[in-house]
Amino acid sequence: MFNFMFDKKTLTIILIVILGLWLISAGTNGILNLLLTVPGVLIALTFHEFAHAWVANKLGDETPKVQGRLSLNPLSHIDPVGFVFLIVAGFGWGKPVQIDPRNFNGKYSISKAEAIVSAAGPIMNFILAFVFLIIYYLLFVVTDVLTGLATMWQQVIFAVITYIVSINIGLGVFNLIPLPPLDGSKILMHFLPYKGKEWFYRNEKIFYIVFLILFVTGLSSVVLTPIFNVVFNGMEWVVYHIFKLLTLI
Repeated sequence: MFNFMFDKKTLTIILIVILGLWLISAGTNGILNLLLTVPGVLIALTFHEFAHAWVANKLGDETPKVQGRLSLNPLSHIDPVGFVFLIVAGFGWGKPVQIDPRNFNGKYSISKAEAIVSAAGPIMNFILAFVFLIIYYLLFVVTDVLTGLATMWQQVIFAVITYIVSINIGLGVFNLIPLPPLDGSKILMHFLPYKGKEWFYRNEKIFYIVFLILFVTGLSSVVLTPIFNVVFNGMEWVVYHIFKLLTLI
């Protein structure tokens, strides 16, 4: 996860500029969509960071517990800039969970334990996406949506759930990019040979620059969109056939 530090003045300016530009270009429909995405963003970021903290604690490191991160309170996990980016750009970050590898219980090597903790966040997002996709299909079955007579509130609920699924898949895929400071880089490190790890550490600053270029220019979406579609379509295929097997649709 990101670990960028901003003073309050800089942070405020960044948020005002981002939101201002976005609201100017978004219009009424864009603002409505923003409101519909908020639940998905809060759920995705909160559970992502909670998963990191929970797994680290289970592996013996109580640092997240001491810092109050073993909580499902969004305020414990939300990074203001990452929150705004996730809403307006479709990808973002939460407040990074701090761990101390020296505290791990030794069940796994430090490298493997760090990889497990890092993988916990994206895995949680994929689990949430799958669960809410099931909820979507359940609601689809038990309401009159099939007849095309959905009420306004039903449409809102379906839209919110759709955003929850999409945001969780997007956050999970985004964080698996094997570039620092994302979770994928820590997962990759575990599987690299010793010389590969040395090379990775020596060139870490370059990888940060590469990531920032992808992030700022929007090129990351060119890579992530096809992966997102594969994951989303795969989940939808599985859920659809589960319901079809149960003869619910």
